[in-house]
Order: sequence, then structure tokens, then C-alpha cells
Amino acid sequence: MLAQYFTVKGYGEHEIIIEKSRFICYVSRAATEEEAQSFIQEIKKKHWNANHNCSAYLIGAHDQIQKANDDGEPSGTAGVPMLEVLKKRKLKDTVVVVTRYFGGIKLGAGGLIRAYGKSTSEGLNHTGIVERKLMRVMQTKVDYTLLGKIENELRQSRYTIKDIHYLEDVTFDAYVEEGGKKAFQEWIIELTNGRCIIAEGDMLYLEQDVSAASI
Repeated sequence: MLAQYFTVKGYGEHEIIIEKSRFICYVSRAATEEEAQSFIQEIKKKHWNANHNCSAYLIGAHDQIQKANDDGEPSGTAGVPMLEVLKKRKLKDTVVVVTRYFGGIKLGAGGLIRAYGKSTSEGLNHTGIVERKLMRVMQTKVDYTLLGKIENELRQSRYTIKDIHYLEDVTFDAYVEEGGKKAFQEWIIELTNGRCIIAEGDMLYLEQDVSAASI
């Protein structure tokens, strides 16, 4: 599992017009090639009457699966520039389909490359990018008398609350970097004067929105 990577926030779509042609970009996550192909076929079925449904996807921790399809456009003018945008953005497990309805004006090879690249880039911006960081979930059980204090301190700290369980006692699940477990434990013990039980939970990814301009 990667310690950190970027991917798309989820499903998204965005349309632009270039020289009277409609370019509709569809974006989604895909953890497997089967998921990517299923998404592509879904868009193709939706736009069966479009001139082209070009696609690209990057899958795997080390981009083991890379595919680009021009779907009838001149070779190398659609799928490849779409794939290059995904690579430039350093995205993982992402599939993109750009549907084109021809508007009557030919763009030429250079124009097509720019159009499909722009459509993909704007589609990604519109959908949103997230950074996924592998974190340890630390579980802190305290008495209800400490509920307000611990919740307030956690929300103002660099840690992120995942869940709060209201049972016989209160348990806070917080995302903590693996290398910061000791510091977290010491901080919590000091806050509670030792009136807590701390346990290590699972390793999970924490997702945070990132600015498209920052990657």
C-alpha cells in the first residue's frame, strides 16, 4: 500500500465547446481494469450516437496498467494526450472518457491533442482531486466528563477525528501518522491526566481535498 497518492474525488462530468464541437469529459475512480472498462462501456452506451468516445486510465500503485483509446480519432490525438494529463497530475486509479460530438470544423492533429488535453484537464478540475494518506487510527476511550475537552482539543489539533463512539464510555477514533503515534499518546495522556485507554486501530487512508494548482 502506498503511503500517499493522489486520485480523483469521485464521479464527475464537465462539457466544453471547441470550434462548435462538444467535448464532454467523464471522470471516475477505478481500482481495477474491469472497473475502468465497465465505466467506459457505460459512457459509450449513454452516448452511442456520438462521433467519438475516447478514453484513458491509470491503475495500480506504480501505474502498472496504462491504457489509451482514440476511438476513431487520428492515432495519438485523443487517448494519449488524455493519459498524459493523468500522468502529469500524478493521479492513481483514475479513468477518463471524453465524448465528442463533431461540430463541422476540423481541428487538425495539433488542435485535437490540445482539445482532448484541455477537456480532460478541465474535467479533473471540475471533479476535484484528493490526496490519500495512509494513517493509523488511534482509539482513545475516556469518561464522559472529558468529552467536551477532548473533542475540542482534537478538532483544534493537527489530528483528524474519524468517529466518536458514544457507549458506556466515549471513544474517539483519530487519524494519526504512523511515525507520530508516541507523540499522540503522550499528548492525550497529558490532556486527560492519564484518565484514558489508548489502543491502535486499523491502517486506513485519510482523504483530503487538494487544490488542482498544487499538483
